[in-house]
Amino acid sequence: MLNFSGKGSAHTCDGINRRDFLQVGTLGAAGLSLADLQRLRASEQAEGNPKDDERSVIMIFNLGAPSQLDCFDMKPDAPKEIRGPFQPMSTRGDFEISEIFPKHAEIADKFSLVRSCYHTASAVHDSGHQMLQTGRLFTGGVISPHAGCVTSYLRGRRSDLPAHVILPEPMGNTGGGMPHGQDAGFLGKAHDPFVLMADPSKPNFKVPDLLPPDSIGEARLQRRKKLRSIVDDTVKSFEKSEDARLLDTSFESAFRIISSKEAREAFDLSKEPQKVRERYGMTRFGQCCLLARRLIEAGVRFVTVNTFLTVFNEITWDIHGTKPFTSIEGMRDVVAPMYDQAYSALIADLSERGLLDKTLVCNLAEFGRTPRVNPAGGRDHWPQCWTSYFAGGGIQGGRVVGKSDPVGAYPAERPVAPNEVIATIFESLGFDLETHLPGPAGRPFPLVDFGTKPIHELF
Repeated sequence: MLNFSGKGSAHTCDGINRRDFLQVGTLGAAGLSLADLQRLRASEQAEGNPKDDERSVIMIFNLGAPSQLDCFDMKPDAPKEIRGPFQPMSTRGDFEISEIFPKHAEIADKFSLVRSCYHTASAVHDSGHQMLQTGRLFTGGVISPHAGCVTSYLRGRRSDLPAHVILPEPMGNTGGGMPHGQDAGFLGKAHDPFVLMADPSKPNFKVPDLLPPDSIGEARLQRRKKLRSIVDDTVKSFEKSEDARLLDTSFESAFRIISSKEAREAFDLSKEPQKVRERYGMTRFGQCCLLARRLIEAGVRFVTVNTFLTVFNEITWDIHGTKPFTSIEGMRDVVAPMYDQAYSALIADLSERGLLDKTLVCNLAEFGRTPRVNPAGGRDHWPQCWTSYFAGGGIQGGRVVGKSDPVGAYPAERPVAPNEVIATIFESLGFDLETHLPGPAGRPFPLVDFGTKPIHELF
């Protein structure tokens, strides 16, 4: 990777991050190799078929996987070891959900459940993470792009802000050691998401990879923009190449983020009234949901919010019942209140601001939980059936698509696979599902697998 220093020297290096870029003026912040730049040029020829360019997406990924039987697909008539400890609650929609989500019940007319999601891959977190964010399983060394990265490729950015942002960090260790599906894969690093890498609930919150460090003044930052003169002085032979001309475009793109007042203000939660922040909850997830709303409002096309970052030694949805995992009681007392407050605030806020119809909010997870409670009082991994749900973005709220069997173990009606979930996101965005992407070795790669349809009943 090429590195251009402020004094005109040039050298090659690996492992450059955005902070390094800001401090020494490297192109590495954009994560672009010359091969990636060539792919970027090819991507400019891609054609989507947008029906509504105003549409955006907030993908809430519930890492760890909520229990369908304890949350959104309860079976009160099943034996105790299957139905679990919670009671169903009536809602404003045409369905019941668990009593641990009272605020969800109040806005249930705005979201719809899909109770028949399933996949046939291994019951490990990483496989589900890949499939539910890319529509495909990692096989043959081919890393498929996250739906937000596809959006970046097909639509580009609306403003100085990135097209796709991940909050608060990428997924960490979940035990499998495989890709999580949160990058651009074969589309190249030019379409990787901008990652916050900070906790917006902290009092001293700031975006480490966005704002220039104090050591770089405005005048010096402006001088960094003149990449051409540095290239002229240090690598004249490279300057004459086509790749060098592409470098200027890529540098300009990165510079827009760094120097943009619009970007700084979009990430500035201090501009929100304290009562609004408290409405979402002063938790990491709550403030990420608020920040997602701000970013969508400012023009970001796709925001991915990771509810949790790992399943180890943290109270999460992964309710195996024993440490280092979570108990059902931990889900009830810690996870559910935090999640219920933030999600309901997000949906209500988007609706009040007239943004909900333009913004698809999808709540996804890698799989469900075992129908039968295990000896530790928890539930284990179960990819054969679980619930996802959707709001806004053309979705009709208050309804249920699909049905599970009497113990929530398998789809009984309208089974929905991960590629159909991704197709539903693309349908909301107005993409032509027959579009092809530039795949590995430059071969055309279908946006979704042949014959894949969105969940039409939601619209």
